[in-house]
Amino acid sequence: MRVLVQRVSSASVSVDGQVVSALRPAGQGLLAFVGVTHDDDPGKARRLAEKLWYLRILADERSAADVHAPILVVSQFTLYADTAKGRRPSWNAAAPGAVAEPLVDAFAAALHALGADVQTGVFGANMQVELVNDGPVTVILEI
Repeated sequence: MRVLVQRVSSASVSVDGQVVSALRPAGQGLLAFVGVTHDDDPGKARRLAEKLWYLRILADERSAADVHAPILVVSQFTLYADTAKGRRPSWNAAAPGAVAEPLVDAFAAALHALGADVQTGVFGANMQVELVNDGPVTVILEI
């Protein structure tokens, strides 16, 4: 499991021209793009959610847990693109939807259980993501 997290001052996800989720935090929030590979499991999802919740990447080296920053979770299989050969990425390392969707849901549920205000994109949909990256701060998390 891999998460690309960005510190944001705002973020939203639209599907078919309709906003389905939006963060407009009073301060900062986090946008978490989540990729799942074949050997991931609910335990990894939980550990990665904890890592994100307590990661000190907000202002003054604070975490989302410290300031109750909202988190927008968006599935993104392209985080497992293999571009080593040729010009066309291979998606073989990305788990199929039937495996990935429950794990992205488990990740979001684990964040919620920790106390996070969590919103999500729509799994498998063609999403348009808008964000204002604050800093910019972008970090890749893996376990």
